[in-house]
Amino acid sequence: MNRRRFLKWPLAAMLASGGYVLAEPYLVRVNRYRIALPRLPRAFDGFTIVHLTDLHYAPWTPLAFFQWVLTTAMTIPRDAIVCTGDYVYRRETTEEIDIIWPLLAQLSAPSGVYSILGNHDHAADTQRSLYWLERSSQNLRGRAQCLTRNGQRLWLVGGGDFWEDRFPLDPILAKIPEQDCRIVLAHNPDSADIFCSEKIDLMISGHTHGGQINIPFYGPPIPVVLNHEYTSGLKTSRQGQPVFIATGIGTIFPPVRLNCPPEIAVLELKSL
Repeated sequence: MNRRRFLKWPLAAMLASGGYVLAEPYLVRVNRYRIALPRLPRAFDGFTIVHLTDLHYAPWTPLAFFQWVLTTAMTIPRDAIVCTGDYVYRRETTEEIDIIWPLLAQLSAPSGVYSILGNHDHAADTQRSLYWLERSSQNLRGRAQCLTRNGQRLWLVGGGDFWEDRFPLDPILAKIPEQDCRIVLAHNPDSADIFCSEKIDLMISGHTHGGQINIPFYGPPIPVVLNHEYTSGLKTSRQGQPVFIATGIGTIFPPVRLNCPPEIAVLELKSL
């Protein structure tokens, strides 16, 4: 093999991998997870939650992509949809908020759509983000919602963001009957490690993007959480409670992904 041919294959591999990291942000997967919760009422066995997070609508991503993602989410058999924040990317502007939220407001599910905010939503404009959260009728921030089936109860509770919107969950959870199952939405999974005396059966989060760039045999080069165990998938908090973390939909700059495709997470809850 001559020198030119010897160099051609590594160069081709580099070009191919470079193209892939630009393409991977658009290769959205619908990933299904079965999560067993010991205190889940029998009536809610098989209850299915579609989880959307970290859309990060930004100038480099066509709006049509997000329209396709939300349309795809609506085709998935579901009982509820939860959205855990960071719907926009840029700071100190309401422009992206006013473009993406009319699309989010069209989401629907038999047992409802429930949303909270992330750090980017506050960095863009807190008041405008809160306006759309309320206008969409999806606002779960700082609230608890009781779902009932056959006289049995499942509670959804909305937290804030670990850095931009931290508030205690105990006062909200304390109003829920002690024996009832509670699922908490929190943008940043580090919230799971904040001391909470009340029982949490599952926390659902985003924020990490799964690392966005996942180097084989090493992992994310720059973790964006304090607890580096919180990458993606089902983890256990330092308090021994399950935390689910989705890789999310969008990206922050640079707008690339490697070994970490975006996902629409479908959580099927199972009782024991």
